[in-house]
Amino acid sequence: MTFSIVGYCKETGMNGVAITTSSICVGSRCPWVRAGVGAVTSQNVTDPSIGEDVLSALEAGLNAGDAITRVMENRPHAKYRQVAVVDNNGRTAHFTGSEILGVNKVSQGEYCIAAGNLLSVPDVTGAMVDDFQSTYNQHLAERLLSALEEGIKAGGEVGPTHSAALLVSHTCSWPLVDLRVDWSDCPVAQLRQCWQKYLPQMNDYLTRALDPQNAPTYGVPGDL
Repeated sequence: MTFSIVGYCKETGMNGVAITTSSICVGSRCPWVRAGVGAVTSQNVTDPSIGEDVLSALEAGLNAGDAITRVMENRPHAKYRQVAVVDNNGRTAHFTGSEILGVNKVSQGEYCIAAGNLLSVPDVTGAMVDDFQSTYNQHLAERLLSALEEGIKAGGEVGPTHSAALLVSHTCSWPLVDLRVDWSDCPVAQLRQCWQKYLPQMNDYLTRALDPQNAPTYGVPGDL
């Protein structure tokens, strides 16, 4: 009931996740990022604690594969989980339990990994990886979102999706991009609209956090 792509940009050091699912509020449960560390998606029957555990293992010095092994080996209920990770060297790894729902697939590419379950066709994840690898000169958030859109074009889930999220970290302790559509009949299309509106303001929000004296005005009534 979920498909996603996790990616790393070697030029900027950004890492992130784009994801969509049939249930509500996927952005609050499944994607996880940490600046200078990596990005993770934990999906299928979700255990939100997996994402932070994998990121902490990466931050402790493990690579993607070893981090997944440490977190998922002998973990209670692991057979229900699907996990994909990219570390901050672009290495990828995944775990797929024996009780993953429906047609499920994981595809790995250069600096990216796509995973899905309850897919309409197995080719969805491969199409996402191919799209991500073809857009190397664009912002990581754009690449991830474009790959998610390509997954929909390739067939997506068996049923409709209702929530989507785009999460990217860079150099700060908070995400550079954290956009969510929590319930919609067209969540990825609305996520695209959010990204298009956010992109022109993205660096302004960083300046307001790091150097407010020199930040641009807010553009709201009463702001001079």
